[in-house]
Amino acid sequence: MDNPPAHDLVPEGTPASFARLARRGGGLARALGRRLIDVALPPVCMACRGAVDAPGCLCAACWSRMDFITAPLCDRLGIPLAYATDAGFDGARRAPLSALALSDPPAYGRARAVAAYGDVARDLIHGLKYADRLDLAAPLGAMMGRAGAELLEGAQALVPVPLHGLRLFRRRFNQSAALAQGVAKVSGVPVRHELLERARRTTPQVGLDRAARLRNVAGAFRVPEAARGEVTGRALILVDDVLTTGATLDACAKALLRAGAARVDVLVFARVVDGVPAPIS
Repeated sequence: MDNPPAHDLVPEGTPASFARLARRGGGLARALGRRLIDVALPPVCMACRGAVDAPGCLCAACWSRMDFITAPLCDRLGIPLAYATDAGFDGARRAPLSALALSDPPAYGRARAVAAYGDVARDLIHGLKYADRLDLAAPLGAMMGRAGAELLEGAQALVPVPLHGLRLFRRRFNQSAALAQGVAKVSGVPVRHELLERARRTTPQVGLDRAARLRNVAGAFRVPEAARGEVTGRALILVDDVLTTGATLDACAKALLRAGAARVDVLVFARVVDGVPAPIS
């Protein structure tokens, strides 16, 4: 059973001055506990492990090297634009779209990412994915929640990109699910793991071009029959760590849309943009 907050232990009828003292004492106890933890385990930068003021943050040097994606950006793909182009030829204001979104639109509706894939973003993702740094999931998920605020408004469920059972057994956890839990904590949108499953095992996407990636994941995901009623008519957000070519997320979105989802958007921590090298591992 969880311990109740200090102020809940103050008996009814206690004079106000003593009640305030008790509440203040509880706050002082928590602050002292935090201080003792910081002395024993000083907080470090999530990326470089250098000293920082509080846990779950980046040092000034790593922060400056993060290529955060901010407006103006393509409303569909979430990639940065050189300048805003939100007016049509008729003068009507429209959401800005990139040439790539117009020429090769994805199956999903809109995508948002915290940052472009670069050195610091790679180190954070690799720490979570390959070094069992589960402590990174909550702060990275919180950053994703802020980056995807407009998508989360009105969304009804977060759907992590599923791993095949064998890969999940070897890795012991799904990094996309861990990030989704972090997003859920700051947004209040629930995580629904059961809405999507991997129907077959695929080879790793690393080193494949877009066409090969599309072939690799074609038909690899499905909505279980028991979950179709929960998907129909829902606004869903797919959650993953990195968006490279978008092949995997496209395949996931198609499966959800075929099952009747009203809208499928995408939220990732990092995405590859022009001029940024693609992930190599």
